[in-house]
Amino acid sequence: MGTPMPEPTDPEVLLDAKRFQVIRKYQKTASGERLPRQIIRHPGAVVILPLLDGNRLVLIENYRIAVEETLLELPAGTLEPEESPLATAHRELAEETGYRAGSMEPLLRFASSPGILSEEMHLFVATDLSLGEMALEAGEEIIPKIVAWEEAVAMSRDGRIHDAKTLVGILYYEMFRRRR
Repeated sequence: MGTPMPEPTDPEVLLDAKRFQVIRKYQKTASGERLPRQIIRHPGAVVILPLLDGNRLVLIENYRIAVEETLLELPAGTLEPEESPLATAHRELAEETGYRAGSMEPLLRFASSPGILSEEMHLFVATDLSLGEMALEAGEEIIPKIVAWEEAVAMSRDGRIHDAKTLVGILYYEMFRRRR
């Protein structure tokens, strides 16, 4: 018999991109089998529910090349190294909408696609908003849109909004916070 094969490195980096890594990990089953799994390792992100006076919400129109479509979304963004979710929420709100929040309250943490992705989303509600300048990153094509709260809920219901983090934010707030 030959020399036994060494155990695969766990995890093995398959792709190291700017904002994420694709890795291979091995899942040990109840029978002792080791099954390879490819996972996207992501530093996490924030999503912000910016509420204006008069039951209005700030959404953004955002072109997403992955789906080749302009989506209606809540502002959101990736955590930077050593940056807290709260700091990221303030930064992303200002960059993508121009609004600054007098109050930024954490609401919920959720996994966006745990079958393949380690990304954890941090949902915040932003209030006491004041308008300033946007600071879009290169390549971002974002247009802020102010909508009535009831219209945002209707768009979530009828499919005009189909971005998962936006649906979670609007429907979570509608169901568990707004009606209190």
